[in-house]
Amino acid sequence: QPWNFLMMENFLLGALLFTVTRTEPVETVRTKPNFIIILADDMGWGDLDVNQPEKKTNNTPNLNLMAQQGLRLTDFHSPASTCSPSRAAILTGRYGLRTGVTHNFGVNSVAGLPLSEITLPQLLQQAGYYTAIIGKWHLGHNGPYGPTNRGFDHYLGVPYSNDMGCTDTPGYNLPPCPPCVSSRPEVIRSVHRGCYSKVGLPLIENSTITEQPLDLWRLTEQYKSAALRVIRSARARGQPYLLYIASAHMHVPLAPPLLAATAAPRRSDGVYAASLQELDDLVGAIKTAADETDRDNTLIWFTGDNGPWDQKCQYAGSVGPFTGKWQTNKGGGSAKQTTWEGGHRVPTVVYWPGRIPANSTSAALLSGMDIFPTVLSLAGITPPSDRRYDGIDATRILLQREHTGHEFLFHPNSGAAGKFGDLQTVRAEKYKAFFVTGAAEACGGGTGQQQLHDPPLIFDLEQDESEETPLRFDTPEYQTVAQRVSQKREELLWDIATDPSLSTADYSTDGSAAPCCDTTQVVCRCHKKT
Repeated sequence: QPWNFLMMENFLLGALLFTVTRTEPVETVRTKPNFIIILADDMGWGDLDVNQPEKKTNNTPNLNLMAQQGLRLTDFHSPASTCSPSRAAILTGRYGLRTGVTHNFGVNSVAGLPLSEITLPQLLQQAGYYTAIIGKWHLGHNGPYGPTNRGFDHYLGVPYSNDMGCTDTPGYNLPPCPPCVSSRPEVIRSVHRGCYSKVGLPLIENSTITEQPLDLWRLTEQYKSAALRVIRSARARGQPYLLYIASAHMHVPLAPPLLAATAAPRRSDGVYAASLQELDDLVGAIKTAADETDRDNTLIWFTGDNGPWDQKCQYAGSVGPFTGKWQTNKGGGSAKQTTWEGGHRVPTVVYWPGRIPANSTSAALLSGMDIFPTVLSLAGITPPSDRRYDGIDATRILLQREHTGHEFLFHPNSGAAGKFGDLQTVRAEKYKAFFVTGAAEACGGGTGQQQLHDPPLIFDLEQDESEETPLRFDTPEYQTVAQRVSQKREELLWDIATDPSLSTADYSTDGSAAPCCDTTQVVCRCHKKT
């Protein structure tokens, strides 16, 4: 197939040799915990009902129950404010400046997450786990960059975001995208820049395209069925498993077929809420299956890849109180793509009956990068020592009610201002320092100008969670914090610059790299029996 022109697995993966060291005596595989990681796309911190009980919404009853029976993390952050960098950091435990993944890969991307990077599923797979990914990948779809060559035994999903290809019945988008066309090339040429109309959105199982374009309205059911099969079959084999579910429900919201068919008013409490509820139903089905098969031995970690997408207006989620007022008062959006709190503070719940204390809450400062070392620690695996990591082991926070997380956490530039990946926003306990500010496109199209800050702009998030009024430069409090964050930033940048395991991502593109199951058909249309 044209899109598989980089198929060099045997050579490239043969070169990727590493060892997995156990930190405890070898046990039977049945005693190893199972891990289910659920990553929501573009879901806002305020979209989780229990994060804003005063709103009295009922969109996430299953997640609410999971929080009641587990741990809610209120100060948890995605590693970046956009898709590919966030996912790369979650699976490697490293900042994008180390992995080389600083912005998104595209439909025509030749490569993906560098092959020199070692992923969480690779390490678990080496330790005897069955590993599966269901949903959005977005870390490279050609040859050795696909999920089944990066540590996953099984893959069912979409290679990138669900708006990066046309479908016959599109989801709700702003501006709206047309359906795929079969014989009108002039329509293809006239579509606005936000829509991908030349290639149908593919559904891929392992390395084979099974539908193109896929049916968005059936996708959740397909994902649910696949997830339940993974859980039940792994249990039947007595094999521990990693199930990574990367939902894209909120990226381009979908409503139940009845709502779509009746052309209901496209309001935030209609279409967006319906899509949020469908995601919550998926979470509930997965939790039920895990409870029924291996309840006391399965950890479920729900979180998000970044904040809501402001420019989608009524189809975007809620940042809650984290509104980034300093920026929005000057124009533009302060959520996805920005380093304002709404861009990276994400709803997070962790559930493990009998191990994680029920109905608990922690304000420990944590990141999606912490999933990598925490899961490995719980599995009794030590990560390779030939590279530097940025995530921390949060086991004591999850299991023992400790509340000490990162002393410092950096938020990489993700498209709104500065160079992609640069670490120009620093969290230091309750303080947050900006060396650059800028806004993403807001609802209505407004943007704010980029501004460099030397000395940095500093906010006290305990007193000002909306990031509206920075500390005065002439106060002792400001001077102390500014000195700490500037020093720490210099130390980290030096550590990254001298990291022998630094990777460089290939962002080159080629039209033939786009996933296409039949180049003779308009939009690569096909449907294969599986």
